[in-house]
Amino acid sequence: MQDVPDSAPMTPKAQSAATREIAALAPIIPVLVVEDLAHARPLAEALVAGGLPALEVTLRTPCALDAIRAMAAVPGGVVGAGTLLTPDDIRAAKDAGARFGVSPGATPRLIAASVEIGLPLLPGAATASEVMALFEQGYDMLKFFPAETAGGAPALKSIGGPIPQVAFCPTGGVTPENGPGYLALPNVICAGGSWVAPKASCVAGDWAGIEELARAAARLGPARS
Repeated sequence: MQDVPDSAPMTPKAQSAATREIAALAPIIPVLVVEDLAHARPLAEALVAGGLPALEVTLRTPCALDAIRAMAAVPGGVVGAGTLLTPDDIRAAKDAGARFGVSPGATPRLIAASVEIGLPLLPGAATASEVMALFEQGYDMLKFFPAETAGGAPALKSIGGPIPQVAFCPTGGVTPENGPGYLALPNVICAGGSWVAPKASCVAGDWAGIEELARAAARLGPARS
């Protein structure tokens, strides 16, 4: 995918075009909580080697931004920032080298910041009204969150009936067992999952094991552009 110039404004439509491209790289986007900066680069290398190039580093730990910087240097990786809640989060993520951002929901200030700063945003939605509101603004690639507690694959299938123009990355409770059910839906391009990077494996430095988990996740289903 093409890089977005620093501080270049980016419309919601252009943002969704960019996030669709990223979503189509693999069936699963790992959702990562990096607690030790020393784990960042080898974790990214293992996931990319296993066939999962798009990585979401959640801003839930003190070292998250530094982890994004370290992971952004891994060849073949496309690193994004998750849990974006404020305009300051958007700016910090872009400055750290994130190539996309993910939020659990969407607010006017968050959207305005993503447009102004030029960070492709994958905003979250859980209801038809939220999907319609974001689609009205130009977003047609969304995060469906929290996926399982919001109704799972059946809910997403139902939303796709009247709003087929919008595609999704369901996240929240997605597992190797229910993942294929999501990925079989025509309005799902990929899904977010945390199981590919278990905390115990990171602490143990079992990067080969994480690479194998990534390979299995990459075989869950074809990504659709």
